[in-house]
Amino acid sequence: MFSRRKFITTSATGLASIILLPTVNSFANENSQYKRKSAKLKLRFALASDIHYGQPGTNFEVNTANMVKWLNDDHAKNHLDMVIINGDLVHNRPDLLPEIKTQYLDKLNVPYQTIPGNHDFADARVWKNVFNYEDRYTIDHGDTAFVLANTADTKGAYVCPDNSFLKTSLDKFADKKIVFVVLHIPPVKWQKNEGFLDCPETIDLLHAYPNVKAVFHGHDHLLDGVRYTNKLPHFFDSHIGGDWGTDYRGYRIVEVNEQNEIYTYQVNASQNPKLNSNKL
Repeated sequence: MFSRRKFITTSATGLASIILLPTVNSFANENSQYKRKSAKLKLRFALASDIHYGQPGTNFEVNTANMVKWLNDDHAKNHLDMVIINGDLVHNRPDLLPEIKTQYLDKLNVPYQTIPGNHDFADARVWKNVFNYEDRYTIDHGDTAFVLANTADTKGAYVCPDNSFLKTSLDKFADKKIVFVVLHIPPVKWQKNEGFLDCPETIDLLHAYPNVKAVFHGHDHLLDGVRYTNKLPHFFDSHIGGDWGTDYRGYRIVEVNEQNEIYTYQVNASQNPKLNSNKL
């Protein structure tokens, strides 16, 4: 049924494969159901980024409310274990972080995590004051773990993630079947003059742990697919707000089944334009 798939198999503490499904219209199909090799999932989560709440000249309130509705609808139909908001929650206005938290994010019907982007102008102190955790942390979810780290400073300048923190975290999770890393700005420039970071030590670290199965990024609103460093996939999730990017607004879904197969696909939540009109 799916015409475009890519399989990545690595031998870590357990077999894990990543299956890339085509971009789909989550809410164009009844009950938002998709055919999978296994209907039993042990983990399902969403990643959204680049809300840019407070950006002048944009419908930031509508965009943020839409995101909450889309994710709550997805959770009601298919269940989400968590939502990760991967940076640029606000647009150069850290004073608006409490507002977006209490008026929007706290209305998600699922646990959520956040990490700063370059437009949040935030460090560990700012982030802990609003969200009660710092700008770099880990999540332990059974045999799956998450490592999240900041990639910008309080002036919006890009900075490589704290490699000491990454190494300590990856060492701690060395026995996990699957580790996902979440960084707003990618630590590698695939093309010259690209607005990403150049952090070769970070890339070497990520490649050194075979149970690191994927890295998730925001930042570039035009990207909604996958790029690779060696065999490690780096996924993007389009954008929720802002005044530029893909024509549609959406988010990424990641599913892990009981065989540790990882399914991921991008959701065209705004349905503008329609990326896939097939009925599944």
